[in-house]
Amino acid sequence: MSCVSVVIPMYNEARHIGRTLQAAREAARQAGLACELIVVDNGSDDHGPRIANELGARVLMVPGVHIGALRNRGAAAAHGDWLAFIDADIEMPADGFKLLLELEGHQGDVLGLDLDTPRQAPWFAEAWQRRSQRPASRLLHRVQWLPSANLLMRRRWFEQVGGFDETLRTGEDKDFSLRLRQADAQLLLVNESVALHWGYEGSWREWMRKELWRQGSHLQLLRSHGPSLRLLRFPALSMGAWGLDLLALLALFQGQLHLALMLLLGTALPPLILSLRQSRRDPRLTVQLWALHGVRLHLTGAALLLNLCHWNVRRPARG
Repeated sequence: MSCVSVVIPMYNEARHIGRTLQAAREAARQAGLACELIVVDNGSDDHGPRIANELGARVLMVPGVHIGALRNRGAAAAHGDWLAFIDADIEMPADGFKLLLELEGHQGDVLGLDLDTPRQAPWFAEAWQRRSQRPASRLLHRVQWLPSANLLMRRRWFEQVGGFDETLRTGEDKDFSLRLRQADAQLLLVNESVALHWGYEGSWREWMRKELWRQGSHLQLLRSHGPSLRLLRFPALSMGAWGLDLLALLALFQGQLHLALMLLLGTALPPLILSLRQSRRDPRLTVQLWALHGVRLHLTGAALLLNLCHWNVRRPARG
């Protein structure tokens, strides 16, 4: 019987780790796979490691490293023919591994499931998750990159690209995907069945802080892969938005109200275009994403400036 090694990075996820482990084990059972559960803890001070241990997972204690290092340590300790990387707050559907295994090889090499939020998530967390969901009219999507919240691959692909970049604080999934594609791996996103993301942001403050942290990877990715339209596009939009905001303030101080309003409208256009592309003609979702993209655009500029000043938003590596 083939074995899947499920690698789960964790930091203070006692609320979710039990559900994550039980769901992964059941998904492996339904796929006819033996299951090895490996939790790599980044120095939790809650009961997460104890819960994981009681549920049969092998717990590795690796404090003080970035998220890529946690995943690499787990993969190094794994014995399975398959490697699955799952975040500690992800509930895999019971048929998740079975679906992905049926598609591996002839449809894709590295595979992941689309994500959704539980019903109790606040509107901004739900809308932000929905923006990345693929249209239900197609169940399979060849993509440029896969988020590392849930990934399944044969071990050889992981070894061929050398695993995750351990120097990246965030954005390790984009870097990993870029190197997989350079190695001619086919990346496939499946939404015939979806995984649930229980670690949604419960407050505006949490959402903003997490986005500020996420946007801190742009400069590192540019240094690693060089300038490209894909990597430069959003940072350029963000700096443009900041520039228009400053010009609008100057126009306002000079009493040129009409010019200030025109400049602010210019700032609002990129978020609107992004929201229209992602909302799939849902007016309510369009308005929600318009507001969220506007905030994110300015957070990206703040993250770039903080990185240029060598000040990083601190956040323990977690799944």
